[in-house]
Amino acid sequence: QVQLVESGGGLVQPGGSLRLSCAASRSIFSIYSMGWYRQAPGKQRELVAAITSGGNTNYADSVKGRFTISKNNAKNPVFLQMNSLKPEDAAVYYCNVQIRGGPTYWGQGTQVTVSS
Repeated sequence: QVQLVESGGGLVQPGGSLRLSCAASRSIFSIYSMGWYRQAPGKQRELVAAITSGGNTNYADSVKGRFTISKNNAKNPVFLQMNSLKPEDAAVYYCNVQIRGGPTYWGQGTQVTVSS
């Protein structure tokens, strides 16, 4: 079993930046893909960005050009750089790691608040 812990969330003004990190309780291998999802109050959880082990990326239209997902290492597998943040980006952000032929792990989430 692997626990994922997100960090880097917080309060930021519109136009500001945050960098989210995802730390694993142990090194993770055989990763198929990693992603960041978010859920705002009253809304369904949605995909923000995803990256495969081969480096292919996919972004929600609403964050293209502003957010960048990147791979790191087996213990801290994925980052999300968020620039030009908007109030509508406010949500709880979740890290997701899918193992090739295995389970999918989720973190507990980190709150991102965008407000002046």
